[in-house]
Amino acid sequence: MVCGGARRRKPPHPLLSTRGRTMNHAVHFELKDRDFRRISELAYSVCRINLHQGKKELVRSRLAKRMRALRIASFGEYIERVESDGAELTRMIDALSTNLTTFFREPRHFDFLVENMFPAMKDNPAARCRFWCAGCSSGEEPYSLAMLLNEHLDGAGGRDIKILATDISTRMLDIARSGAYPETRFQNMDPLLKNKYFDRADDRGESVRVAGPLLRQLVKFRYLNLMEPWPMKRNFDVIFCRNVMIYFDKPTQEALVRRFHEKLNPGGYLFIGHSESLIGVKHDFEFVQSSVYRRGGRAQ
Repeated sequence: MVCGGARRRKPPHPLLSTRGRTMNHAVHFELKDRDFRRISELAYSVCRINLHQGKKELVRSRLAKRMRALRIASFGEYIERVESDGAELTRMIDALSTNLTTFFREPRHFDFLVENMFPAMKDNPAARCRFWCAGCSSGEEPYSLAMLLNEHLDGAGGRDIKILATDISTRMLDIARSGAYPETRFQNMDPLLKNKYFDRADDRGESVRVAGPLLRQLVKFRYLNLMEPWPMKRNFDVIFCRNVMIYFDKPTQEALVRRFHEKLNPGGYLFIGHSESLIGVKHDFEFVQSSVYRRGGRAQ
């Protein structure tokens, strides 16, 4: 009972601003070891991302943004939400995935294709060729490959060439499918390529470039969790899986590399990130050069 009949005001929720409408971004969420272990178990069970103890602060900072958006006060509460909501589990994986990429990243791989694969393709216009960008992020890699094919094969649109680009992040796939990028993403690209393959557009007052038809006719974007069954029925001539396997433990890497080998045509190439290696991973690939591997046999 309060003297004078006045009611004591309930203190505001600590995660709300003084106006009670927006989250307080200064709040520090504590990630307890047991909660970190559960998040790590969830990420590993869904897509084999290996979140060791050194990733704890990264996990805390990335998921804290999502918790503020949901107005959730603790990691324990957030885990309960994730375990009961498949859509939120997908958003959690999105948040934990690293999606750094650029156009023509790690250019030596593209140079290798131009020097070692494209000449034979150019001499055989009727040849069927299939590329797979596994872990395509926001789309710069497959679009780079599409530009390269158009430039070196006198226009690839009339040939039987397709690029499948897959990722587990629905957020990144939305960007990739839109094909829209701010001008700043093209700073290191030849202006002639930018103007040839990307159209000018306006996005709420911001100048952007949008992938044009010469690129879109070659690239198809699809959601795919690499740890689940793959729906593709036919094999590929080139697989890009760059800077993806660094997040997996050795058993997962080994299983994935074995599946890549099975999914390549004889003579086909696997490209991994320059910071990655198959040392310590059992596989049947032929080593070509750093981060480039070949399935044995004669190319089709």
